[in-house]
Amino acid sequence: MLNNINLNLLRSLHVLLEECHVSRAAQRLHITQSAVSRQLAQLRDLCSDPLLVRDGNRLIPTPRALLLKQKLDALLGEFDHFLDDKPFDPKDWQGELILSSSDYVAQYILPDIATKLAEQAPQLDLAYSLWQPSFLDCMNETGIHLASTMLPSKPEQVSCLKLGEDKSVCVMRKAHPLAHQNHLSVEDLIQYPHIKVTGGGDKDSHADIALKELGYKRRIALKVPFFSAAWNALSRNDHLMIVPEHIAINLFHNHDLEFRPLPFDTPSHLYWLMWHPKYDNDSSHRWVRELVFSSMRESSYSIGMI
Repeated sequence: MLNNINLNLLRSLHVLLEECHVSRAAQRLHITQSAVSRQLAQLRDLCSDPLLVRDGNRLIPTPRALLLKQKLDALLGEFDHFLDDKPFDPKDWQGELILSSSDYVAQYILPDIATKLAEQAPQLDLAYSLWQPSFLDCMNETGIHLASTMLPSKPEQVSCLKLGEDKSVCVMRKAHPLAHQNHLSVEDLIQYPHIKVTGGGDKDSHADIALKELGYKRRIALKVPFFSAAWNALSRNDHLMIVPEHIAINLFHNHDLEFRPLPFDTPSHLYWLMWHPKYDNDSSHRWVRELVFSSMRESSYSIGMI
């Protein structure tokens, strides 16, 4: 069948399936929009499938197109390095790497990653973006190369590695009236106002669900987007805060804060390192995701997350 296919069509198909937009595909391929439309018509004939169908102002890939894209991601990833004269060397890597996670990771884990990258890939620039749950469904559009976040199960739409897991605990300042107690009751938990961190993903809804099932509700007196603002406020008043245990352990070691188990059971938090499947076979991405994964796992071991 390859004898009947212009191999440039495969690249055009790959770009079309990434963009789902004819004019943007034309810009990336450096050809006219009408040329892309003609190629799409050829591809539809070759595949006996519409590949992209219109839904309002956008194009939606068919199941057949999604299957072809998976194959093209792997095939073109290998082609990109087919004529490489030498194996990937991080010292030669130039460009920008975009990482995304919470401000907690930015403060406590990113410095170690940045140091390792500066030593091993000195020409690579590093950018950091605060993770938003909405990014999960549009990883390709965000430009993010690697992201870490908490999700209740393995995400299906991206490639990923499991970093670890833990459960929620309650954090308070050392001078808090409850700090002398080894165990908290539900009444203790709702007696004081709470602080909630809103940035970077869901961290405490499991506790709210458990409280609701028991017929209780806590008062969220302060909502802030960053952990640094939360624990600065926490250290100055009698607020409480529900966070994953690995964060509480780190706060205990670095701030005047205490933590206690919750008076009820909650599902485990699962942590994932994620990337768009198009990078699965990319040698530079494979190298950097192993470095980031190792750094995050080392941090997890040191604070008991794994």
